[in-house]
Amino acid sequence: MKSHFSYILIIFLFFFTACSKKEEKVTVLKEKNLETQMIEVYNQAMNEFEKGDVIYAGKKFSEAEMLFPQSVWAPRALLMAAYGYFTQGYYNDAITNLERFLINYKNHPQTDYAYYLLALCHYDQIVDEKKDLNELLQSKKYFKILIKNYPDTDYASDSKYKLGLIEEIIASKEMYLARYYIQREKWIPAINRLKIVVNDYDETIFIEEALHRLVELHYKMGLVNEAEKYALLLGYNYQSSRWYEASYKLLNKDYEKRKIASNNKKNTLLKKFKNLFK
Repeated sequence: MKSHFSYILIIFLFFFTACSKKEEKVTVLKEKNLETQMIEVYNQAMNEFEKGDVIYAGKKFSEAEMLFPQSVWAPRALLMAAYGYFTQGYYNDAITNLERFLINYKNHPQTDYAYYLLALCHYDQIVDEKKDLNELLQSKKYFKILIKNYPDTDYASDSKYKLGLIEEIIASKEMYLARYYIQREKWIPAINRLKIVVNDYDETIFIEEALHRLVELHYKMGLVNEAEKYALLLGYNYQSSRWYEASYKLLNKDYEKRKIASNNKKNTLLKKFKNLFK
């Protein structure tokens, strides 16, 4: 009876071991099948992309990445999906894929491209200076990352150019708001907007007007010393500017009289000079 029990136990152990090995083998096969399936989906997406159906291709690329994120093809799939959405103006979908890429695949060789495409997604949604600042600030942030972290790339060179345009747009928005407050005789909020232009966007085309408006508003408020301070700054940097001339006229009541007298003197001297040849 004991030997019979031992025989049954040996059979059970043999069966259990065989099942374990079989199960382990099946698991390995599933992993291989998953990677193969991922590559097949990636190739399908690429075929659709080449045919021109980039939206469907983007969905297939995203599907491929989620099937097997550990694959070397997964980050490429995310970038291809983002690019496809970007070309068709589906910026939110592109941004979602790019943010996922930057989180899940840090230090990837194409990280600079991901940041550049992310910046462009926000940059291309900029409408004008009257709209919300979010897209301006987001694109500015990512262009700055490229300039700082990838300075020797073509992406950084283009980022510098676009960053200059962004600062012009932001400065124009501040000037638009300043003029709005000036028209309604709200001097303090207007001054605050103008100071932003002077302090943060002094390399834009709006700096001269901003300085003159500060002269003008402080003068109206009776703060002559402050007005003269901004006039001095304007004159030191932009003496040939029409905005400096406007500030000078404002602070010098006899400007027109002296200008007329100077012109008359020039005309008299010119007449005397011409008379020498008669």
